[in-house]
This record gives sequence, C-alpha cells and structure tokens, in this order.
Amino acid sequence: MNLFDEYGPERIVEVYHPGLGMRGILVIDNTALGPGKGGIRFTPSVDREEVFRLARTMTWKNAMAGLPFGGAKAGIIGDPKKLSAKEKDEWVSAFSKLLKGIVPQYYVAGPDISMAEHDMEVFARANGDPQSCTGKPKSMGGLPHELGSTGWGVYHATLVALKHLKKDVKGLAFAVEGYGNVGEFVCKFLTEAGAKLVAVSDSKGAIVVPSGIDANLLFKVKKEKGSVVDYPNARAIQSKELIYQQVDLLVTAAIPDLIKKEDVPKIKAKLVVEGSNIPTSQECEELLANRGVLVVPDFVANAGGVISSYVEYIGGSEKEMFEIVKDKITKNTELVLQRSEKDRVIPRVAAVKIAQERVREKCTTCK
Repeated sequence: MNLFDEYGPERIVEVYHPGLGMRGILVIDNTALGPGKGGIRFTPSVDREEVFRLARTMTWKNAMAGLPFGGAKAGIIGDPKKLSAKEKDEWVSAFSKLLKGIVPQYYVAGPDISMAEHDMEVFARANGDPQSCTGKPKSMGGLPHELGSTGWGVYHATLVALKHLKKDVKGLAFAVEGYGNVGEFVCKFLTEAGAKLVAVSDSKGAIVVPSGIDANLLFKVKKEKGSVVDYPNARAIQSKELIYQQVDLLVTAAIPDLIKKEDVPKIKAKLVVEGSNIPTSQECEELLANRGVLVVPDFVANAGGVISSYVEYIGGSEKEMFEIVKDKITKNTELVLQRSEKDRVIPRVAAVKIAQERVREKCTTCK
C-alpha cells in the first residue's frame, strides 16, 4: 500500500518509553486547513499502516465537515485491559509528554478506541496545555464524546440517506455493529424515531431479536451485566453474522476492515451507514453499489465527533454542539449524495473529490 502522495503525510512520530514499555505512533497527514485533528486509539493491534489510513481519513473528514483542522491520528500500542487504572494513566501521560512541542501546534488529540474523557484529562494535564486535546471532562470545559455527538451525526446522515432512497424511518429494520459510544446512541435515536432494532453486537458477541430490541432495556442490560449478549429472550449469533442479517439498514460502529470482499454477496441491507472508521475498502463499496446498496462513507457519516471537538475547541456549549453537528452532517451528506448522482460515482469518491477541492484551495505543497 502506497502511504505517501502529494497530500501527505507531513510528519510521522514514533515514541517509546523504556521504563513503561509504552510505544506510540502519531501521523500528521495534512495541515493545510489547520492543526491535524484526530483521536488516540489504544489497542494491542494498532500499527503504523492503520494510523496512516486513519490520519488520511481525518484529512478528508475535517475538510468535508468544513472545519479549520487538518488530518492526523495517533495510536498507543498495548492492551489497556491488562493495565491497572494507574498504569493506563502512566502510559497516556508518558505519550502526551513525549509529544510536547508537537501538540497542540501541529496536532490536537481526542478520544478513540479505549480512550475517554478521563484519559483526555490525563493527556491535557501531562502536556500542560488545555488546547492539547478535546473530549475532556466538563470540569475542564470539555464536551465529552460520551454525550453522543458521533451517534447523533450518524443518525442524521441516516435520515438524509433514507430521504434520498425515498424510505421512511418508521418501521425500518436495522442492525448495529458495535454497541459503544457510537452504536449506543445510534440505537437510541433511531428507535426513538420509530425504527426497529433487530440485531446488535459488542466485543462479547451478537444477538438477534426479530420482533425488535428495546433500546432502553438494552442500555440497562449493557450497563448492569456488561454485554448485549445478556439481553433477555434474544438469539445469540456469531459476531460476524450480524452484518448478514435481513435488515433495511446496517450501521457499522466499531472495528475497522469489518466488511471484506467475500462478505458483499451476503449483505442484505440496502443502506450501509459507516459510523466506524475504515470499516471496509473502496473496492467493497463499489461492489455493494453494483448490488444496489447505498453506502454513506465513514468520514461523512461519523464526523459528529470531530465537529463536537471543534465546538469544544472554540468554547461552545452542548446545545450549540448538537445544533452544529446536525446542521453540518445533514448538509454535507446531502451534498455528497447529490454529487455522487451527478458524477455517477459512489458516495466515497464524490466525498473525497469535495474534500480534496477544499484542501487544495489552501495547500501550498499539493500539486
């Protein structure tokens, strides 16, 4: 995979703390529109290529969202489940300190997998600059992603796509891959709008309830028992089988590279909204389009989190955040789907073209 082109990446930073054994990666892809913005992913499997791909996605996401941010992404390589709370804080703190001089001038951090508001507080305090990251606790002037900004954006992207397909949200059967900070709120907002959740998964497994899952009960079960698999009277299925269910809508909200080429013929949903980052390849999206499946790409649908980060960055309120996320996601999804039809290309190609045009306007090094 060629990771370098006229857009970037501009900087690749790899750090190591010998005492802790902490290894970290930061890729600043492009800063034509502003400092690179992107979350920190803390997993055992995160590697340079994954961070490269995510950083490029953030370049297009921020440009597509119309934000004064460039694209970047970071990763801490390790298993936070094997660390105590104190040890995790030490790892996050060490990573932050090793990025001094780069943060926040060239990179503004945020939460991603296994990173939440407490971790952002640790990062900010270690760096010594509250502007070093977003997603901080309210006590630090933050707008935590736990408010549901990304899920709120995915919900509104879904409404636009349904309108485009001339389908009603009421009675719509849908499945959500990944009941976490994104998936939880997608389930909530869509069921409140009248859609029927019939399948959902988390890291411990997946369930199907053809008659519909009560989102409030699901939230309670997850909170009290730790997994969606404990939802009463549900049929357990293999996690991978979730994407093959007989539904109108599939929302991806967790792992990358979820949908592979061999999965495409088995997907029955006619609308896929990518709430997670890089859940599949462009080739698979092309194959899905050939089968009449509309795919709303990740950096269009899930931009609510980074839009929320921007509102926090400028000192905005929760109310302003929800309004701005709704407005930007709705307008940008409409723009992408219209451009897709006009140019006769898949939505991802249309969205990348729009984002590239916006970056090129400010980029002095792009050809």
